[in-house]
Amino acid sequence: MNRQLCLFVFITVIASLAMWFPSQLDAASTNEARVTRVKNQVQLGNSKNIARSASVNDIVREQTIVRTGNGSRGEVTFSDETVVRLAAHTVFDFNQGTRGLNLGEGAVLIQAPKEANGAKIRAGSVAAAVADTTIMIEYHPGFYKFLVLEGTARIYRPGHLGDSVLVSPGQMVFGNPESALSDPVDVDIERFMKTSRFITDFPPLRSAKSIAAESQKQQHEKSTKNLVDTNLVIFGGGTQVSVTDQGQPGTADHKTAALATPHRLQSLSPNAAPTLP
Repeated sequence: MNRQLCLFVFITVIASLAMWFPSQLDAASTNEARVTRVKNQVQLGNSKNIARSASVNDIVREQTIVRTGNGSRGEVTFSDETVVRLAAHTVFDFNQGTRGLNLGEGAVLIQAPKEANGAKIRAGSVAAAVADTTIMIEYHPGFYKFLVLEGTARIYRPGHLGDSVLVSPGQMVFGNPESALSDPVDVDIERFMKTSRFITDFPPLRSAKSIAAESQKQQHEKSTKNLVDTNLVIFGGGTQVSVTDQGQPGTADHKTAALATPHRLQSLSPNAAPTLP
């Protein structure tokens, strides 16, 4: 009888702890991720520069460096269902689970559900809160590009009070991470979804329906002439804005076609980088 009573008390205490400290328990469960997709050369490394080839279902723990090679893709998924897709030539790691995602170089697509409370990513001198949204961020020394496909995200520069921008679906902020953030420009969600290898080389995202709904809103804006198609494309790896044949298939992992609006894109000349602050 006493043993049964003790067991009941023990179970009650455990249950009480789970009720009083849910955030701590949830945090522990998101401190690691699992490799869910591998294409070509994807490696898992550590601070001692010891790396090994990644395989599907490998566990990725905090401060493990995920690195992709030429023509490679990778994907890791956290227990809160946050998905991070890596383009070729990308270096990525994390700490504190999805609260400390870090892009060392390259490009990632992140689909973070509402449950990923506090999820954020840092890339050089810029950072963004990304819970309840799907975004693409590219970073190289001297250049970044931040695009929202669905949901709303805030990009900011840590240590620079007030230097933050709210980015809505179908908008992108890009420039020099050492400079003040620029205003968002509009980009074509439908074209991105058809040409980006973040989409074409992977299964559909859980947020695909939400992204499609945002794309339909853009199509409506185009039908009412509030948005106008252009043939300007901002390619990865630089701020160069180029004219392209829109009938050509996509050749880059993450190029984005611009949609002109009178107050946002008039200053973009076809073959020159836009003026940045």
